[in-house]
Amino acid sequence: MSKQNPVVVTKSQDLSTSGGQTEGMIRQNALVNLTDNIYTIVFAFSGHGTVVSEGGKKRQQLAPGDYALIPAFAEHQEVNEGEEEVVWCIVRSGREPKVVNVEGWGKS
Repeated sequence: MSKQNPVVVTKSQDLSTSGGQTEGMIRQNALVNLTDNIYTIVFAFSGHGTVVSEGGKKRQQLAPGDYALIPAFAEHQEVNEGEEEVVWCIVRSGREPKVVNVEGWGKS
């Protein structure tokens, strides 16, 4: 198996304000200078969910306002391990993504 790039998470409290601003708006940088290509970007609107990667070895929780960059072809799962509803915006580039829900993968 070839080496995969890691999933990168930017917590809402770690956002930085970008240089150029427009009156009445605040632009903040979440995922910059990481890749020349866009892969999958996740933004957490509400709830607390988890991105599981590296064959289930790595678990990164997303809280409202957090972002995650998931590299192309990185095996991962987006999971809700709690009782509250999780609402995420997931943006993918390229053609239609392959989504396969695998039972038992990534369980702690």
